[in-house]
Formats: sequence, C-alpha cells, structure tokens
Amino acid sequence: MKLRILLLITFFMLISCKREQKISSSDWISISNNVQYKEQTNVLEIKSGNYTYNFKSEQVPFKKIILLNASLMGYISELGAENLVIGVSSPEYIYSEKIHSLLKGGKIQNVGSEQKYDVEKIISLKPDAIFTNHIASFDNTYELLKNNGVQVIFLDEYMEQNSLEKTAYIKLFGKLLGKDKEAEAKYAEIEKSYNDLKRLALKAIVKPTVLANEMYGDVWYLPGGKTSLANYISDANANYILKDNADTKAVTMSFEEVFAKSGEVQYWVNAGNHISKKEMIDINPFYGKLEVFNKGKVYSIAGKEKGKANDFFESGVVRSDLVLKDYIKIFHPELLPNYQPTYMAELK
Repeated sequence: MKLRILLLITFFMLISCKREQKISSSDWISISNNVQYKEQTNVLEIKSGNYTYNFKSEQVPFKKIILLNASLMGYISELGAENLVIGVSSPEYIYSEKIHSLLKGGKIQNVGSEQKYDVEKIISLKPDAIFTNHIASFDNTYELLKNNGVQVIFLDEYMEQNSLEKTAYIKLFGKLLGKDKEAEAKYAEIEKSYNDLKRLALKAIVKPTVLANEMYGDVWYLPGGKTSLANYISDANANYILKDNADTKAVTMSFEEVFAKSGEVQYWVNAGNHISKKEMIDINPFYGKLEVFNKGKVYSIAGKEKGKANDFFESGVVRSDLVLKDYIKIFHPELLPNYQPTYMAELK
C-alpha cells in the first residue's frame, strides 16, 4: 500500500513538473523592461509600458499599417516592409527615400502631423494598426480612433537606454509583420557587430574625456549618466563627464557648471545638428570660452540629414552598431582607419 502511494506521489510530481515546463514555455519573451510578448494558442499578447494588446492568429501579420513617428520607420526599413505602410504623419521628418517614393506615387498617404492628425483620412484608410509613441495630449484622438475600430499600438522606443534593447524592437515588428526570420537574423547581425565593436574599443590605449549635447536658452541639457548616449560613450571606451551620475534622463546645468567640469574635455559630441562652429558661436557666444570648442574636436549629428529629416533618429534607432562605430571612430580613429562616420559630422 505504501509503495502504491509512493508511486502515485512520484507520478503526480512528474505530471506537475511537466505542467510547469509547459507553462514556462509560454513565458513572456522580453524585448526590454518596457516591452514583452508571448504566443499562446491562436493569440499573440504584447505588453508595452502600461498597455496590453491581444491579437488573434487571423489578425496578424498586419498587411496595412500607419506610422505616426519617423523614429519607428527605421525598423520598417530594416525589414524591407515599406510596402505595408499606407500612411505616415509629418513626412518631412522621414529620411527614407523609398518611403518618399511611395508617397509621391500615392501608395502612402500623409495623415497629418503632431499638431493635428487627419482622423477622417486615417479611418478611411482602414489600417490593421497604427504605431506611435504615446503623447498624452492626443489621448482624445487615440480614443476616437479606437472607437472607430482602429488599433493603436504605443511603442515608446525612445525611452530605452540600452542600445541593443532599442534595436531589439525589430523582433516585435518582425512578429507583427510576418517577418520573424528576417528580424531575428537582423538583430543577431547587429548584436554581433555591436559586441565586436565594443571589444575593439577596449584595445585603445587612451581614454578621452567627452562632453555632450548643447544649450537651449540658458540651460545645458546634459544626458544623465545612465542614458543611452552615456552608455554609447562608455561602450566606445571613453569617459563621459557625467559617467558617475545615475539619471536616465537629461540633467540640467548652467553654462558655468558645465564650464567647471569641462577643463579636461577633448571631444564634444551630439552638439545638435549644426553645420559649423561659426553657426554654433553665433547662436551662443559662450561656447567660445570652452577649451574643447577651441582646441578639441566638436561633432554634430548632421552626417545624414536632408531638410528636416535626420537619419540618426531613423535608421540610427535600429543600427546601434553603426552609432557605436561612429563614436569609436571619433574617440579612437586609429582603430577604424578606413571608416567614415555614418551619422556624425565634425564641425570646422
């Protein structure tokens, strides 16, 4: 009798373990702390920030999408999925030549801007989904779209401070657009490239000191020490002046405070999208007091810019490896002698 009970207990333990394994196999796949997804029988569930979405198997992959943010276009272009886009907002901020070609050909419609979306046009286009960053002031518009059967998906990729996690959003787009294999392959390629470059940067003998961003009015908005830019500078084997800061957002400082910290600075990166030092000093004469402005090297993010469109905020969102490569080229040019920066431009 005791033997039978022991056998039953063992049996149920094994069944329990199998059930636990089955449950664990459907755990969330994490893109980042902000975005996860999991697939169950005939349902794809996505968590993005405070929002949860459930799509039945017949709803995905999407065939017609609208993008309300140029930064999300980078993922679409990397997947070669431009033909699925039927509408965009503020096309003047989109860098992709293919998207502009489709706009001119009438395959893609302009659905307004962040000042005012053309809700009627969006509804008439009958998209499978709209992708956008969440803007609280547009909550009424989002609600109106939802009430008219339009699926709005919020993806705030700009909040990600880990560069490869921001790149990993391509996996979610692959899942939603029927390009899983392409997305996985592209992510693996970028991840390997990024990590190889990070190892290359460690071969540098000198570790320069770096200043970033610029002033707006009387305030200098410096990236916090845990922001994506600070992480890029660290991965490129350089010392950011706020590397010991723990903020994941901008830190505001006066010019005097920045001046006091900038004595050893050799490089100044992400100095807006200016095209020359003269343009910078015409806007803010205080820059001329900085040693790095006069004797160091200053770089803007105007390397791939057309009108109002800047590819740093489009393909650069996905191609974290190329962004890192730019910073390594700037800080350690001897490591990449034949490479020309993609997104950065040195100011003369």
